[in-house]
Amino acid sequence: MASTNPLLDDIAGLMTGALGAARAAGEEARTAAQARVRALIADMDLAGRDEVEALKAIATAALDRVDALEARIAALEAAKSTES
Repeated sequence: MASTNPLLDDIAGLMTGALGAARAAGEEARTAAQARVRALIADMDLAGRDEVEALKAIATAALDRVDALEARIAALEAAKSTES
């Protein structure tokens, strides 16, 4: 049966503890960075998905209306040119 060296056991225990502390510090830094990014985005006052979709629907309706008006103008111009 091999005997273990208490010094090596202590060093291994310290390394395990240090790795655990480093991992916890990394998680904490990641959480803090995510919170900061979320705060920056909130401060930018960006439009939400629902607002963008609503604006997209309005723009699509406006473009459809423009197309209809252009067709109406073309028809009126054609009718006017046949009257002359």
